Amino acid sequence: MRHTLLFTILFASFVPQMPATAADQKANVTRKWAIVLHGGAGAPPANATPQQLQARRDGLAAALTAGRTVLAAGGSSLDAVEATIRVLEDDPLFNAGHGAVFNSEGEHELDASIMDGSTLDGGGVAGVRTVKNPITLARRVMTETGHVLLAGPGAEAFATQQNVDRVPNASFSTELRRAEWEKVRAQEAAENALRQQPAKPWQIGTVGCVALDKAGNIAAGTSTGGRTNKKFGRVGDSPIISAGTYADNATCGISASGIGEQFIRHAAAAQISLLMQHREWSLQQAADYVLKQRLRPGDGGIIGLDRSGMIVWVFTTPGMYRAAADSSGRFDIRIGSE
Repeated sequence: MRHTLLFTILFASFVPQMPATAADQKANVTRKWAIVLHGGAGAPPANATPQQLQARRDGLAAALTAGRTVLAAGGSSLDAVEATIRVLEDDPLFNAGHGAVFNSEGEHELDASIMDGSTLDGGGVAGVRTVKNPITLARRVMTETGHVLLAGPGAEAFATQQNVDRVPNASFSTELRRAEWEKVRAQEAAENALRQQPAKPWQIGTVGCVALDKAGNIAAGTSTGGRTNKKFGRVGDSPIISAGTYADNATCGISASGIGEQFIRHAAAAQISLLMQHREWSLQQAADYVLKQRLRPGDGGIIGLDRSGMIVWVFTTPGMYRAAADSSGRFDIRIGSE
């Protein structure tokens, strides 16, 4: 027995150690901070001009810079997520805030949520009509009430109480969204749209952000104008913690974009976190499984990062507007299928 043990030790000492692969080395990197955002699942129109594509890139870069600045200065992940999403809500090219899609009544109803991975606290608002930056009101729900979700007139009353910025509903309108709405109304009437039909390009659009700060805290947020020509009062996954938004310091942060009803049915964002926790999967494995095995092809996509700052994005649509940065110097802007 003694000789066997000695042989084992000696043999092991002479076995050459294989060098770590680039993937192994990358997986072991712990970033001081990281941020990832999206401007919605989907690809640019085939006839988009170079100027239109660049405008989208510029919008993503401006939002990424806002969040990156917060984190690099030692700010919190919650502040970074809110700052990033406010930029996207103010950009008319994205379906959130100014630039939100029209509902079936020709008006705008906005949804948003935010979650703190250090406490599992979250806040959301649904169906707000006059709140300039719904992500800010969602954060107030989290910090100033004992609730998670406020909707409709109640959320509007809370906005008045909190003195957040208000604007007329018409100020969210753009000519681009009106033209899309008119086109969609005609197409849906002609097709007699079915409940379970796959996603169409006009049905995709949300913005979101996930951040990890220097303290190791993860936050996630999502904001949207919903689906073009949606039934008035419809609420998708964006304001719902566990469906479109989730954050847990022990696992990951997630923000989703796509057919909200599907993300709600599968509690998609939380399911990714739970797979990491209970099956000990990586974020990439869990996200791939939920998007490609649980949801249908074309249902949408997610962005996320884990507690080490590893960033992922997974989508089954033709593309996704997305961007990422971290303390290693990464500053990455991508649109479509890039």
